[in-house]
Amino acid sequence: MMQVPDQHGRFGPFGGKYVPETLMNALIELEDAYNRYKDDPDFLAEVRYLLKQYSGRPTPLYYAERLSRHVGGPKIYLKREDLNHTGAHKINNTIGQAVLAKRMGKKKVIAETGAGQHGVASATVAALMGLECKVFMGEEDTKRQQLNVFRMKLLGAEVIPVMSGTRTLKDACNETLRYWVSNVNDTYYILGSATGPHPYPMMVRDFQRVIGLETRDQILEAEGRLPDAIIAAVGGGSNAIGMFHPFVGDAGVKLIGVEAAGRGVDTEEHAATMTKGRPGVFQGSMSYVLQDEGGQVLPAHSISAGLDYPGIGPEHSYLKDIKRAEYVPITDAEALEALKLLSRTEGIIPALESAHAVAQALKTGRSMKQDEILVINLSGRGDKDVESILKYEAEAEGGHQQ
Repeated sequence: MMQVPDQHGRFGPFGGKYVPETLMNALIELEDAYNRYKDDPDFLAEVRYLLKQYSGRPTPLYYAERLSRHVGGPKIYLKREDLNHTGAHKINNTIGQAVLAKRMGKKKVIAETGAGQHGVASATVAALMGLECKVFMGEEDTKRQQLNVFRMKLLGAEVIPVMSGTRTLKDACNETLRYWVSNVNDTYYILGSATGPHPYPMMVRDFQRVIGLETRDQILEAEGRLPDAIIAAVGGGSNAIGMFHPFVGDAGVKLIGVEAAGRGVDTEEHAATMTKGRPGVFQGSMSYVLQDEGGQVLPAHSISAGLDYPGIGPEHSYLKDIKRAEYVPITDAEALEALKLLSRTEGIIPALESAHAVAQALKTGRSMKQDEILVINLSGRGDKDVESILKYEAEAEGGHQQ
């Protein structure tokens, strides 16, 4: 397997830099700065200190005994990224990028967000480091995630509702890039997923690798061997690539990414980019994209605002094509049932994003043996999703009565 990305930011045919000329200098400045600091002992010490003392790492690898008994197959472990400060894995990346922004002398940061977890994590590190912060969020998502909008404002960030397109994550990303083009001199863009132009997919992966590295040490300590399968949800794919990357060279560990099938992959209301998409250029890089025959990006749908995205990171596209990872769809209804099951069997309410991974674990686990091991990356907690769940169930009940 080749080392990726190459010097041009390519993961095989995927990745690269497809951006306006006005952004090229900013990306070159960012790449140079990252290459200068990524192995710098002082930089790494500051990031590690904040991950441990501020965010609370390492997060536990918890043996979910009652869930395992319910499935009746393998031993199931949960990597508890939901126990991070701010409630999700997103802060691993925002700490790294904010420390980098500070080293680069930037005074302002901007970010895009879907479910609000990256927005909250960006607002949090901006407050910590005294940086001005703007967060772009689709208007539809500001309604679905009102709690996180309030949290971002409480942390001192300006939340800018995006009114274009479907008013979701894709449109928030577009608007953040537009703003960056006009304010590139004093502003750092904290991109939240393993997407976008080089060097972002590589940088976000590197800052999120701590998930997989900890899991590797923890499962070896608990079981004396590596797991047979690892499952993680994918929208853009930051939590999944952070978990997968330290295991890519271990052929005996099956890697399964779970994307949002929404109301079903045979409808027009899904976000199953790997299942129904094809390669194309989207938001600065080549990757799988949901698009029509003319190449226009199609709207996505998911009950989960964090997975409601028509693209995916280029490294995931590469792992799919070389058949090192498998990507499967889970519907809104399946995710919601899995959320309820984990809540009732383990007393843990997962984020709707993470519930997609739990739902696939129920399917995968049923064909596994009792002496096998399955790890789920529980990327975030579900407090933020209560209103979305209530609305979904009310609509489902109304449809049932009709």
